[in-house]
Order: sequence, then structure tokens, then C-alpha cells
Amino acid sequence: MEKNKKLALVTGASSGIGRDIARELAKRGYSLILVARDNKKLEQLKKELNVEVTVIPMDLANYENCKKLHEEVKNNFKNIDVLINNAGFGEFGFFTETNLDKEINLINTNITAVHILTKLFLKDMQRADRGNILNVASIAGFLPGPLMVAYYSSKSYVLRLSQSLREELKKQKSNVKISVLCPGPVNTNFNNVAGVKFGLPSFSSEYVAKFTIRKMLKNKFMIIPGVTIKLTALASKIVPSIILSKFVYISQKRKEER
Repeated sequence: MEKNKKLALVTGASSGIGRDIARELAKRGYSLILVARDNKKLEQLKKELNVEVTVIPMDLANYENCKKLHEEVKNNFKNIDVLINNAGFGEFGFFTETNLDKEINLINTNITAVHILTKLFLKDMQRADRGNILNVASIAGFLPGPLMVAYYSSKSYVLRLSQSLREELKKQKSNVKISVLCPGPVNTNFNNVAGVKFGLPSFSSEYVAKFTIRKMLKNKFMIIPGVTIKLTALASKIVPSIILSKFVYISQKRKEER
């Protein structure tokens, strides 16, 4: 890789928001490290991008793999300029009826992997005193989530982790910047994995990716595409949680019926 080239690592890069974020970063000249379980899709994406791309097929639900990923990147590239923690999925149903193994896998992917990768790469970035981290949360992170308990809770963790780190970085006078993406419904494979269909109009993953990268590179912390979703985030600070829970439950049931 050229000495002055900027390098970005994108997890969950095989489809949806992660894939389109990779495309947006490539347009801006970033070399890329693409991580996901599906090697075939990663290789297909690599072929279409006109930048240097390294593909690392890996399941980040295994926390040892997260450490191995960091070690591999350190050994081969030393430092990265941008970390995009995007890998994640959802599970729909009553808490007592959802599959426990799938939920543990969800927690490991949505929470543990984000925590480990953020911690390890942030240490590197702080030593270099530069870099950007983007954690992909969701509007779900602002809300209680009946019928998608594990997913909503996981995104709340990602949101609070990012908010807490933002303050720590300020106190340390660090030049490393952190952002958190909190989208509403997006047209991706997420719906199929979670087993739901959204009633609200969805943004395309291309739009969300373009909007997100533009804001991240301007060091915007909270990135929320769409006026309706911004209003939902605001309402979460005003409306009592017991009312929000009822609203989310009704909304989730409608998704199931579609």
C-alpha cells in the first residue's frame, strides 16, 4: 500500500450498509480491508472497487477472531485511519420464544465484537493521535424493544459506548474522532434475517452510506438520516418509556403481520 494512502476497515461489508459504505470510501480513495463471513460476496465487491482491497473472511461472533483480526491488521498494515463497526443482525419474537443460541450469537456480533474492535483499534489510533471510528447503532438504541429485545438492547449498548467514548476522548484532548450511526428502516438483508417487514418508508442503503460518510468525515458525532427518525430520537427523551414500549410493541406486531 502507498505510504500516504488512507486505510479503512469495514466489518459486515458483504451486503447492505457495510457494502455501500465500502463503496463510498473507495470513491474517496481509501484503501480497504473488508470483513464478513461471506467470502464470495467480499470477493465480488473487491472486483468492482478501483482501490487496493484486502478481503478477510471471518465470523466476528467468535471473540477470539476479533483479536486475530486486529493482530492481522497490525502485522500487515500497522495502523488504520477509519474503523467501521457495522456487522450485526436482529431476531424477532417474544423473548421466551426466540432461539437462545441465535441471541447469544447476536450479542457476540452486535456488542462483544464492537467492544473489542473499538478498544483495540482505538488504542492504536490514540498512539498515532488520529483516526475515525464509526459504530453502527440504530434508532432502536433509543427505545425499549418488545419483540426484538436482544437487538434493541444491543444497539443501546453501542449507542452508550459511543457516547461515553466521545466524552473520554474530549477529556484526553485526543484527535481521534468517534461517530455513531442511528438509522431507521433501511432496505437491506437485515429484514430477512430478523424475520420482519417494516411499515415505515425505508431509505436505500446507498443513500444512508453516502449521508453517513459525508457526516463522519466532517466529524459529526450523532448521524441520523431522515427527519422522521430524528424526531423519534427526540421523542425518546420526552415520552415515558412505558408509553414508548407500548408504541414499539404495536409497531413490531404490524411488521409481523405484513
